[in-house]
Amino acid sequence: MSDPSIPEETRPLSAIPSVGTRVAAFVAILVAGLAGGLIGFALVDLQCEGDCGVPLGLGLLAGAVSAAVGMAVVAVLVMRAIGEWREIEDRTNAGHAPR
Repeated sequence: MSDPSIPEETRPLSAIPSVGTRVAAFVAILVAGLAGGLIGFALVDLQCEGDCGVPLGLGLLAGAVSAAVGMAVVAVLVMRAIGEWREIEDRTNAGHAPR
């Protein structure tokens, strides 16, 4: 964790996203997994008649995993884009921006 008493210029540069960004990405992955699980469950529930315990569970699992993996990919790409954006801003502020 960074010490606010240390000036910004003396802190070591790091590509690690802030804690808030990582928490937001984790929560987004959880919410996407929940939504995907509900969608997978509902799709199987609409099509299945009779004893559907195993197919419902598989639909729930497949939907949850696929949605969570998809959101994880998006979250990683967003965090990398934020890091690159900050690097460009730092270079511009330091006077090293390309002309």
